[in-house]
Amino acid sequence: MLWTAALAAAALLLSACGPMLGLDVPFRGTPPAVVDAMLRLAEVTPTDVVYDLGSGDGRIPIAAARTYGARGVGYDIDPHMVSVSRENAKRAGVAVRVRFEVQDIFTASFADATVVALHLSPEFNLRLRPRLQRELKPGSRIVSQRHDMADWRPVRQIDLTVDGVVHPVYLWIVGR
Repeated sequence: MLWTAALAAAALLLSACGPMLGLDVPFRGTPPAVVDAMLRLAEVTPTDVVYDLGSGDGRIPIAAARTYGARGVGYDIDPHMVSVSRENAKRAGVAVRVRFEVQDIFTASFADATVVALHLSPEFNLRLRPRLQRELKPGSRIVSQRHDMADWRPVRQIDLTVDGVVHPVYLWIVGR
């Protein structure tokens, strides 16, 4: 009985404090086909610096480095996921081209990004939108899986079906 009460209290505390701890967007690994579609839609090249905000296990920056020769940066609030990302980059042989940091995406700098990848939430996309538009250089690309940016119309959208699930992928270009 005491154990059940403790679990209930912990669940209540996490649901109440989750946003303050940066836990309101749980890790949901992006399917490899969607990662590839995001990077192709953004037309990533070796001269790009691809930032993944909420990078989870690092698959987007790692794929950008491995497939396109780009440099990559991943920010995640979860130190464990940052450790996993660093290990994944070593295994993929791209650790010299990518870096992963424990960062709050709402205060971290991403001004040197030429491509920003998002797989967050509608609320987070909208909170980030003013900074993305203000801080990224004109021509920088933003790709988001699943969530748009309300009245900021994407330049392009594709709908990719993976295992029967439709994954919309959106592209915006800063200054357009």
